[in-house]
Amino acid sequence: MRIVCNGKAREVADGLTLGALVDSLGQGREGVAAAVNSAIVRRADWDATALRDGDEVEVFSMVAGG
Repeated sequence: MRIVCNGKAREVADGLTLGALVDSLGQGREGVAAAVNSAIVRRADWDATALRDGDEVEVFSMVAGG
């Protein structure tokens, strides 16, 4: 199936979860937030959130600064 992740089209396996997608990006889960179709998904729900064809996913890394 095809999704858009951080503005880039990606082919992914059917049934891929948000948690598996975040893990595949290699940045870990700490300090990361994710949204599917503009709705923030709680980290506790990532592994139960199956992505669907056409979903738009944004994965954000928190950055401290001043």
